[in-house]
Order: sequence, then C-alpha cells, then structure tokens
Amino acid sequence: MRPLPPKVKLPRLPRRSNPDQFPSFFPGPVAIRDRPSFFAAVEQLLIVDGHSAIFGIEWLRELHHGPKRHLARLELVKALRDIGDRGEWKVCVVFDGRQTERSYEGGNEEGILIVYSKARETADAVIERLAARFSEKGDRVMVATNDNMIQLTATTFGASSMRIEELEEWMEGKIP
Repeated sequence: MRPLPPKVKLPRLPRRSNPDQFPSFFPGPVAIRDRPSFFAAVEQLLIVDGHSAIFGIEWLRELHHGPKRHLARLELVKALRDIGDRGEWKVCVVFDGRQTERSYEGGNEEGILIVYSKARETADAVIERLAARFSEKGDRVMVATNDNMIQLTATTFGASSMRIEELEEWMEGKIP
C-alpha cells in the first residue's frame, strides 16, 4: 500500500476589492465589462437559457431534431427579439459555447444580446452570474429556464424566474 502524500495547504484566494466583481465563489470576468453598451442602462433584464427554451418549446424542439438544427436557435432569437422590441425589457439569451473565450452576437442595434459561454464554462454559470450581478445592482431580472437549480440560484440572488412554458406565452403575446 502506498503512503499518502503529505497534506498541501492551498493558498487562500484574495477577496476582490472591486464591488462590480462577483464574490470570490464566482470566478471569471463580469459580463457588464464585456458588453458595456448593451448593459449600460439596464433596468429590466430577461435572461433566457437558450437550450432549455429550445427543448421546452415543442415547435423549436421539432425544428432542432430536423436536418437544419441551427434554425431552432435562429427562430428562438427572432421570437425573443420581438419581446425586446415590445417594451422595456432587454433580452439576453445564453447558449453553451465551444470557443476558448466567451463570445457575443447582437447588442443594442439588434435588441437582443446572444452570449456563448466559454468551452470550460457552462451556460448555467453565465446565467447565474448575470442574474447575481444585475439583481445586486437593483435591476429587475427575470430568468427563463426549466432548470430548477438555475431558478433556485437566480431567486437566491433576488431575481425572478419563470418556466419556459410561461416564456412561450410571453413570446406569443398572451402575457404583456
């Protein structure tokens, strides 16, 4: 039997002195620095879990299982853009990404921001970070997902949450 390695004391991470950064248990850059023009004057932010929406809305799920699965993502973005165009909500949809850096599409001109997480980061982590950041700032934040853990985390930080079924009603104009 091999002897156990000696215990190694890991250094403690320093606390971040900048209040705009997340607490030490949220590593990584804050999204507001990455897209300052979109997030500059946010008062109401709708954050959508992209894949949860695609698999939670029947017509998008069917489109995703077809030969042109990228069309489901495009149709979701188009429907969410309509929500952004209708009122005071800024819309941010988050997908899992494959690149080494977080990437973005859209912004103020398009009325919607599409965020792709980094390769070793989940979309869930990005959603939770955005919800924490903007709820802390005092903005009204709504997170749309069918993932119970994301909903729990978002509400813990002071955001509201909704199921994808409710988001679908909102996209259809049944909820103002």
